[in-house]
Amino acid sequence: MTNEVPNQAGPTLRITGLSKYFGGLRAVHDLNLEIPKGGLSGLIGPNGAGKTTVFNMITGVYQPSTGHIYFQGNDVVGYEPYEITQMGIGRTFQNIRLFPNLSVIDNVRIAYHPHSGYGFTDSILHNKKYDAKEKELTEQAQDFLGIFKLEPIQNELAVNLPYGEQRRVEIARALACNPRLLLLDEPAAGMNPSEIVQLMELIHFIRERFDLTILLIEHQMRFVMGICEHITVLDFGETIAEGTPKEIQANPKVIEAYLGKGAQHAA
Repeated sequence: MTNEVPNQAGPTLRITGLSKYFGGLRAVHDLNLEIPKGGLSGLIGPNGAGKTTVFNMITGVYQPSTGHIYFQGNDVVGYEPYEITQMGIGRTFQNIRLFPNLSVIDNVRIAYHPHSGYGFTDSILHNKKYDAKEKELTEQAQDFLGIFKLEPIQNELAVNLPYGEQRRVEIARALACNPRLLLLDEPAAGMNPSEIVQLMELIHFIRERFDLTILLIEHQMRFVMGICEHITVLDFGETIAEGTPKEIQANPKVIEAYLGKGAQHAA
């Protein structure tokens, strides 16, 4: 099932000829995308352009109609979402998917449980092995929350947190899975200007701290242009432009896709 790419020192993510059709509806067509190790790239486009469909294919939620998705040299097409997570691809969602009635620390602890080291019988019996491993998981989660400056609110229920703090917890939980590639789906959605500035600082911090490659979807252009190094623009499932933020801002096709025909000539 896995196709090896000879150059293992190549890009963290390489997508070739990726398409997805739902019956007669074309969601994504012939997408080609490459992100170098440590890169911070954006995927943008109007509503319905196919951006989240791309994320769903990368993470195994959808299987592509055609094409390949190479992560660190391995084609991940055909794998289940949990397998792709274990390979090192983490993700957040447009709509925050925390467990609202669990505490902050329990939301993060959940990410560690696939590596807990105890079995079903241990969890039923609550034996010494279970107690020792649960204590270890709690200490790991507390250390992790400390990195994000969330330790003081570790016992707060997620539902009671301000929106910006919920985003921080969601990103922390995604990183607790130890990804090498992090996909952020509209991380700035619903944030006020102050929270957006803090988010930009957080993304720069986690990229350096965790040696991450990052691909994000976002509608807030000021955020995208201020943080991404390379941007790919989709419209009706097709790539209409790619380049640096400066190149994208000046691209007539992008202006037309967002503002309508003739907008590039408006004074």
